[in-house]
Amino acid sequence: AVADPAADPNDVVAAAAAAMAEVTSVEFRLDRSGAPIYIDEFQSLALDSLLGQFAVPSRARAQLTVTVDGNLTTEIGAVAIDDEVWISNPVTGDFETLPIGFDIDPSRFFDPEGGWQPLLANLTDVELIGIDDRGGERYHVRGVAPAAEVQNITVGLVRDQDVPVDLWIHPTTSLVTAAEFTTNIDGGDTRWVLELGRYGESFTIRPPSNVRDGTTP
Repeated sequence: AVADPAADPNDVVAAAAAAMAEVTSVEFRLDRSGAPIYIDEFQSLALDSLLGQFAVPSRARAQLTVTVDGNLTTEIGAVAIDDEVWISNPVTGDFETLPIGFDIDPSRFFDPEGGWQPLLANLTDVELIGIDDRGGERYHVRGVAPAAEVQNITVGLVRDQDVPVDLWIHPTTSLVTAAEFTTNIDGGDTRWVLELGRYGESFTIRPPSNVRDGTTP
């Protein structure tokens, strides 16, 4: 794939918005650094990274690496199918219906119609930074994402702030292959790095078999 250095960045982003709206499946990896982002109202579980897969219409699974109470790193699983979300207990490994006070629906990290398409369509101040080699030639564009779209692609973990976003877009498929941005919460900067790939592959995502009755935070 060869990218045109004279391409109009608005055309590149418009093509990406159309392409992302048609995605049927994808694998995504998120790495977070800087100020912690908590996935629970008790601010006990800080999200460090996750690796997940998404398939239409609304199925996703993810393996999350989290830091517990600032000193213990562990992994938990999350599965989302339609309106049901299950999360694994870090001690027992059994899955439970997402407890009240937790906000980690993995299907919302990649929602092509409700997340990525409107984010790309509503970018402002779009500019072409250059052509980068990031797994092959990619358009590197930058724009400002409105607060509502940032909230969507961060699963509601970041609210009420417009954010400059760097995007790497495949020149042939117009699919987004990477995104980076920085958010600020309570005076601390958090850096997000998202890699996207394996578009169109078949992922079998089923409800977890080891679901425990009741919900225990």
